[in-house]
Amino acid sequence: MGSEAAPPPPKWVAKPCIMGIDEAGRGPVLGPMVYGCLYCARSYQKTLSTLEFADSKTLKEEKREELFENLKVDESIGWAVDVIDPRELSAKMLKKNKINLNEISHDSAIGLINKVLSIGVLLTEVYLDTVGDPEKYRVKLSERFPNIKFVVAKKADSLYPVVSGASIVAKVTRDRALRNWMLEETAEDMQRKFGSGYPGDPQTKAWLDDHKHSVFGFPTLVRFSWGTCKSYSKDLVDVLWESDVDDEDGNGRSSKRQVKLTNVGFTSLKRKTEDIESSGKGRCKFFQARKLELLTQF
Repeated sequence: MGSEAAPPPPKWVAKPCIMGIDEAGRGPVLGPMVYGCLYCARSYQKTLSTLEFADSKTLKEEKREELFENLKVDESIGWAVDVIDPRELSAKMLKKNKINLNEISHDSAIGLINKVLSIGVLLTEVYLDTVGDPEKYRVKLSERFPNIKFVVAKKADSLYPVVSGASIVAKVTRDRALRNWMLEETAEDMQRKFGSGYPGDPQTKAWLDDHKHSVFGFPTLVRFSWGTCKSYSKDLVDVLWESDVDDEDGNGRSSKRQVKLTNVGFTSLKRKTEDIESSGKGRCKFFQARKLELLTQF
């Protein structure tokens, strides 16, 4: 059974176009970070300024929802989002070679630009709210996309309607994602009254306190790499995972490695080879007592 062909892009995408990019959810300790973009023909720019777009933070939820529904049916506007899962954020920020939030943000914006270019949109100008130093960010983007003019500015979402529209796309998408989030954990006492997700929200703080686990930390909705989580992890226990993962030493010989989970983050605990040789030292006592060995073949 054949799949349906994607509808052709509107004719205006072949004309010079502008795009705005903005994010929602950079600061919260709960839920995803969402990057949104909005684009249109440059000739539509004056009309865009009449559509009541504004920095999403200055609008009530009902107004944001209304504007989002309006732009979705406007055939002279295109939009896209990149939703970054809280687990992905924490994993990248806790890697041995850490990827900080600014880098994640830059990569998301670049991804949106590539996505829009790939469908044939003739982007000539892109407006963004700054992440880090505005000029360094502009240079980075210009080197990557030399045929596009970039304007990177603080509070761009309140200066340029195309960025205001992107702000609404990102904010409404994040709000809906958080509101409809499917909690993977199945504990009976799990509840959804987690507030805005910002660290200063009393409801969010209460939810974090109620949903921490002394061994397993926080539910997957939580960005456990955030400094906010440290104050909640003081009562968590240290867990030692005795592992059969091979870790070759400098002579090509195999030794055993033990991993320690501390304060919800991951750290490696290296031990001397002689302490955990294949004699079984360092193995779980269950396996030691039964003289069980790991078989690689039968």
